[in-house]
Amino acid sequence: MKKSSNIFTILLVVVLIYTLCACGGGAGVNEPGGEYMPDMGHSIAYEANYYDYYKYNRWGSSSEYYEMAKPRKPVMGTIPRGDAGNAVSDTPNALSIPANGSVPYYYADTEEERTRAMNEITTNPFPITAEGLERAKPLYNVSCGICHGGAGDGNGWLVDEKNPNVKYPAQPAILINDEFTAASEGRFYHAIMYGKNVMGGYADKMSYEERWQVIHYIRTLQAKEKGLVYSEEKNTLNNVGIPGASIPKKKTRTAKLLVPTLAHGGDHGHDAGHGDGGHGKEHDDHGSHDAGGHDTPKADGHDHDSHDGHDHDSHDGHDHDDHKKDDH
Repeated sequence: MKKSSNIFTILLVVVLIYTLCACGGGAGVNEPGGEYMPDMGHSIAYEANYYDYYKYNRWGSSSEYYEMAKPRKPVMGTIPRGDAGNAVSDTPNALSIPANGSVPYYYADTEEERTRAMNEITTNPFPITAEGLERAKPLYNVSCGICHGGAGDGNGWLVDEKNPNVKYPAQPAILINDEFTAASEGRFYHAIMYGKNVMGGYADKMSYEERWQVIHYIRTLQAKEKGLVYSEEKNTLNNVGIPGASIPKKKTRTAKLLVPTLAHGGDHGHDAGHGDGGHGKEHDDHGSHDAGGHDTPKADGHDHDSHDGHDHDSHDGHDHDDHKKDDH
């Protein structure tokens, strides 16, 4: 019985090996040969804009795969990998993500939704900073100033009379007039996302943070027109933009740990002037130590650095911090 079992096992192994060999084709000069379960080594994953059809694929024709590989619009609310609009989290050990990525925008490209955005989006999520305004200026000049003008006066190069090739079909909005100065942040942001009339949208040309920084820059043009201030230090234009200088800086954990350490060193360090410092004064106030019966340096004339030969940190074997616990 044991012999027949061994024969059966040998036959089974031979058949298995033969089956596996039969699954693949022979290799040639320009042919790597067949592969057993080729999909394990050649992924048939569908990637947008990437056609990588494998001829041994058995789940559809090349034309069907081509249709699947075509780019499609992302699901509403989709955020690209590696991008996010939120700033650095206050949560300990949280990942620090730059706030310049993609953020879902839940307003459609209709007049009704434009009105809703104007009413609901009333604040700028970024504070006014000199660095942000500096980065926004070239963004505005390239994307907005060409039509709305470098000063926001609606006299950009495309409509300027100095341009001999002016053919712009409509007058760009004057961003520094009373109407736009009083407009909510949502009016600007929605226009940047979808455009308005002849103006096209810039959602694919500016990141989340860049859009908001450009709006800050437009506010500086409005403030300049009215003789007001809109900067990192002060905002007299409106009550929406928050000057960055008015936001308290958060103390790091390292700073919190270093402060008491430095204070302790200042009070008890030898180089800090022990005789005139906190500890020397403590000796004068309390007279003598019960721990060793020593008088203060001023009373017995002992050298301050030696304390009658005793180590400063121990004071005759007693811990320096225990002085407060002694009955002086």
